[in-house]
Amino acid sequence: MELPVSVRQLLEETVPGWALRESSDDVSDVLRTVLLGDDQGQVQVIFRHQDLFDISTFNEQLGRDFHIVPLKHQMRVCERLGVKTVPALPTLTGLPCYIDKTVDSSSAVCVYVDGHSSERLLLDGKAFGLLTVDSDRVAAAVPVTGIGVNLNRPEDDQAQLQSALKRFTGLRIQQRLDDTLELPPLPETAQRIIHLRVNPNAVMGDLVDVVESDPSLAAQVVSWASSSFYASAAEVRSVHDAVSRILGFDLVMNLAMGLALGRALKQPSDQPAGYLGYWQQAIWQAQSAGTLASMMRRGERPAYGLAYLAGLLHNFGYLVLAQVFPPHFKLACRSWEVNPHLDTAIVEHHLLGVTREQIGAQLMSNWGMPDEINTAIRHQKDLDYAGTHSVYPKLLWLGRQLLTARGIPVGVGESVPDSVFDQLGLNRKMVEEQFDELVQNKASIMAMAGMMQS
Repeated sequence: MELPVSVRQLLEETVPGWALRESSDDVSDVLRTVLLGDDQGQVQVIFRHQDLFDISTFNEQLGRDFHIVPLKHQMRVCERLGVKTVPALPTLTGLPCYIDKTVDSSSAVCVYVDGHSSERLLLDGKAFGLLTVDSDRVAAAVPVTGIGVNLNRPEDDQAQLQSALKRFTGLRIQQRLDDTLELPPLPETAQRIIHLRVNPNAVMGDLVDVVESDPSLAAQVVSWASSSFYASAAEVRSVHDAVSRILGFDLVMNLAMGLALGRALKQPSDQPAGYLGYWQQAIWQAQSAGTLASMMRRGERPAYGLAYLAGLLHNFGYLVLAQVFPPHFKLACRSWEVNPHLDTAIVEHHLLGVTREQIGAQLMSNWGMPDEINTAIRHQKDLDYAGTHSVYPKLLWLGRQLLTARGIPVGVGESVPDSVFDQLGLNRKMVEEQFDELVQNKASIMAMAGMMQS
């Protein structure tokens, strides 16, 4: 491994006799670094990769209001140092540095020097101590092992929601979630679409009537059908044209449902830096879930429309969190930003005692959405879920991993065992090729998301 010049110079000046060694995960703690700033200046914080950095606690200890340094400023630091990402090495940046106290107990530390596991620098505790003598210590990291996210106990969701609400609002919860929080009722358009879904005699004309009764939705459907995403050669003059000739009954029903629900709650004005917008995530996951469903064996595949809708609504709990906990949503954004290495559920459970998956599924249940959708949202991060409708959350989980592996930031990536493809009856090679093609069509996906926001 060839170290960047700035890193080599730092080690030669600070750690006499240092030597480059092969890293070994079983004897070293991998370190992370974040660059934070406020109106008083910027600082660097170093903590263990396996921990959650509690930015609220850090701010309280220093009496300041730090937030993540914008990406463009981080890139300038990297360019100045000749590195791809800022290594977890004090004094390298020239910024005041804070070390979480847990790092001092490490017998050896491992530092990424290019942001990936391919190039890592291993230093023993003594050598790293020489680098950190001028750094201040803080206690602002929380071991993830102590954060018990509720992945597989939906029967406890209501109690956890009530506990979280009492903690942050002081209210005594006696009513259903939607009544207590004064959330808007299920939009009329969505109600009518649900009735169509369960009506075996529904025809295209019924759906056209529903869409045309909502001028905004009607304009949206026509614009979808006219977009380059669907490569329609014919002019789309009406909702009927859009449904009958371009989009189809099922797709329009699910796009209209997702849009109606998405507009029921306001998009939060404060959003975490570096994360895809709500509708971009929604379209990516909808397309991936639909793609996977269509590739499953006939007779085993789930309903394409429900798989697509599950993807479209998978992140609905994000919008609910913004409305349920408005004073704390800003803190959640800052915490997501500084902990991109952790699943959002871990951060949310630590901060609020409940996750977006729990609260989103609860509201969907209150609104009477199909069980397949509720199950998909609730269990999308529980790969071991084997209950009723388990195929839907598995499709969301797999789609997220395949997208993340291709650079689409929809979550924290995990390795996908062959058993997941086997359970779904999918050919791994064919799926990988299909997702390569899907991601190559990124511009069209982004355009679709843009239309959902308009």
